[in-house]
Amino acid sequence: MYLLLIEDNPDLIENLCEFFESMGHAVDIAYNGLTGLGFALENSYDVIVLDLMLPGMDGLEVCSRLRREGHGTPVLMLTARDTLNNKLEGFASGADDYLVKPFALPELEARLNALSRRGRSEITRRRLIVGDLQFDPDTLRVERDGRRIELAPIPLKILALLMRRSPGVVRRVEIEREIWGDDPPDSDTLRAHLHALRTAIDRNFKPALLHTIRGMGYQLTGPDGR
Repeated sequence: MYLLLIEDNPDLIENLCEFFESMGHAVDIAYNGLTGLGFALENSYDVIVLDLMLPGMDGLEVCSRLRREGHGTPVLMLTARDTLNNKLEGFASGADDYLVKPFALPELEARLNALSRRGRSEITRRRLIVGDLQFDPDTLRVERDGRRIELAPIPLKILALLMRRSPGVVRRVEIEREIWGDDPPDSDTLRAHLHALRTAIDRNFKPALLHTIRGMGYQLTGPDGR
């Protein structure tokens, strides 16, 4: 795992780093809340270990800021406070787990492994998949059969809509409303964007995934009809 440790106790940091590195994990360290928030926003970690009491910005505020920014990395909160209200405050701020000091290092690692697996599962669920075509809404990366596909913004939006609705048929008017709202351009404009999308995802691959349902709309389906 790639961990971010936000903690201001140097002795605890030393123990945690020695343990995690001996177990093959990589660790970044921040000694205050502001630095930790910056690290979390700039890098991609498997799990964040976050102390509650921190200089500069406490752990509750760090976690709240991360969630307001749409940051979904799992957070395990460390604290010496063990009342129910303290735990509820931590979860309300967006923490995924809560561990009271002192704790056993193997238990901490087990909890972090569980959070990391859960985080990877959430990422997989967010990814849109139809046949061998994949689209990651977070990174806007499109791949088919493992090959990267570049799309302009409008074909990309059309693809996202068709993948979300697959294997359903999406009517032309729904696509126009999704892209242009209540002021759609002439019909040739949509046809041109659909042609660009079809060329990108189907020209060099088999079978074709994008289908025109005459008189109804468009459908994106895999070879098994899903």
